[in-house]
Amino acid sequence: MSAELIVIGAGVVGLSIAAAAQARGLNVTVIDREGPAAGASAGNAGAFAFTDILPLASPGILRKAPRWLMDPLGPLTVPPRYALQIAPWMLRFGRACAPDRVARSIVAQTALMDLSKAELDGFLALTGTTPMLWREGNLQVYESQAELDVSLPGWDARARHGIEFRHMDAAEMAQVQPGMSPRFTYGTFTPGWYSIADPKLYTLALADHVRARGGIIETAEIAALYPTDSGVDLRATDGRSFSAAQVVVAAGAFSHRIARTLGERIPLETERGYNTTLPPDAFDLKTQVTFGGHGFVVTRLSTGIRVGGAVEMGGLNLPPNFRRSEAMLKKAKTFLPALKTEGGVQWMGFRPSLPDSLPAIGRARATPRVTYAFGHGHLGLTQSAGTARLVADLLTGRTPPIDLAGFSPQRFKRLP
Repeated sequence: MSAELIVIGAGVVGLSIAAAAQARGLNVTVIDREGPAAGASAGNAGAFAFTDILPLASPGILRKAPRWLMDPLGPLTVPPRYALQIAPWMLRFGRACAPDRVARSIVAQTALMDLSKAELDGFLALTGTTPMLWREGNLQVYESQAELDVSLPGWDARARHGIEFRHMDAAEMAQVQPGMSPRFTYGTFTPGWYSIADPKLYTLALADHVRARGGIIETAEIAALYPTDSGVDLRATDGRSFSAAQVVVAAGAFSHRIARTLGERIPLETERGYNTTLPPDAFDLKTQVTFGGHGFVVTRLSTGIRVGGAVEMGGLNLPPNFRRSEAMLKKAKTFLPALKTEGGVQWMGFRPSLPDSLPAIGRARATPRVTYAFGHGHLGLTQSAGTARLVADLLTGRTPPIDLAGFSPQRFKRLP
């Protein structure tokens, strides 16, 4: 098969890029190892977290990490049998926590967030998905004045970037979200936090949009890329071959394997996220609630109430540990006493994460005919429309509206 553009990856980022490329007049084929919305795009928390400009790699996380790592079911864990393999990534992560690097990451992250928010309404209109957008905000809750105080520098950074929020006491929180445990004495409400009715249904709607405009979606696992004089040849694990004038690699947690066939080593790791989706009547949720000290959120979707989050740095091959889902659900019942925990469906997915919390967006070193767009971590849905705009500009020879230096796939130097 020969195509003008092949996008590898049918998650929310890949399909958003495909739709944006079609709007620029390109003929698009999307290839995915399992099909549309089969990975992290199906089971995420459904948030457009445009206010989430602070990188995960930060001095604050270094202070919390030792305590979290002591709890095998806590907000952050590394399975012992994966510890040696992830050590180089963790070293890079530690370096990215330096204050000067954090400051640079915030500048880059804010630019991508602002672009993604500016692009969202137009993109939803283009794809016919505007009714799926909800504007219900987010409530971050704290168990003490001390916990709130620790968060204040982060909120100050958001304030400097014009992000609206309001700190609350328990009585004010109850007006936003009744039914909270009295252990939560303070909170911060962010009204500019949007969500999607259901991330899987949204991603499938994008796939329908791409097909309706002549796009082809194939199921195949791409094993290798080979630059040619006229484009790129692609080989699948089942022996099939494809070729294209241009290729976008947006295959989420599997992207670095494809990039490696071009001689490029990009330090992508996998945050394994867990959740349980309960029936819609499980709780009367008014806004997304973030239990930051415990590493998870509770989100209202059109299809149910989702309790999920946490970070397990466990790679792509270890079996799921659904005790993590069970631990979050047990805590959620304590924090929201009226929550009905029966009838839930458990899920685990792979979040593709780079050490400095920024995605890789830009050309491959081996050939300008391959563009990378992966590594968004927790923010794939949030940054999908902005990433689609940037990649569409690169594909059609336009100047992107923001500086892409901070997102360069080649920004990571070899470790000593």
